[in-house]
Amino acid sequence: MSINSIFQFLVPKDKKFFPLFEEASSNLIELASNLHEAVNLPLKEREVLFQKIDELEQKGEDITRQTNLELSRNFITPFDREDIHTLITSIDNVADYLHGAASRMRLYQVDKITKSIRKMTEINLEACQNIDSAVKELSNLKNMNVIKDACARINKLENKSDNVYNKAVFEIFENETDAKNIIKYKEVLSVLESATDKCKSVANILESISVKHS
Repeated sequence: MSINSIFQFLVPKDKKFFPLFEEASSNLIELASNLHEAVNLPLKEREVLFQKIDELEQKGEDITRQTNLELSRNFITPFDREDIHTLITSIDNVADYLHGAASRMRLYQVDKITKSIRKMTEINLEACQNIDSAVKELSNLKNMNVIKDACARINKLENKSDNVYNKAVFEIFENETDAKNIIKYKEVLSVLESATDKCKSVANILESISVKHS
């Protein structure tokens, strides 16, 4: 038995951090789902979902705050304190960017949703689902392959997002003549692409945690 395994055996079963991680990742899926649903609706029907996204983003902030509070209260943690802080912050960053995309669509009154925007919200939703799958394996760290495979899929999705973004920006400058629309679409696409980058950051910290405890 390795030293890490012995240490994990001796550390009391965590009842605070893992539920918070799982709540954060589940909240992330709900937020991404609402965003993807919103871009498939007419402009006038999106507001209810945008309001829901506002609420979910605030819920994510509350979970992050609670996690950091628990971190300050507890001497014994299931893994490195820095990793706990980085993980919960990274998940919150994804929520912030997805919320940012919704806010820009609402603020700029983006009427016509392009195929590229729909595709990027779909990619982000899939990446969030993989984050959730990996996070749920943290509590025992026995199924390392589940975490590894989920992180690999997130990396592939991030590459796919880059390709969709680059093609979409090219098409905007090639076909769009209204300068305002160019700014609107490029801004929304850029925030969605950044959201996928943040998903990759979550994958990186999940991989780091799994390696340290393998």
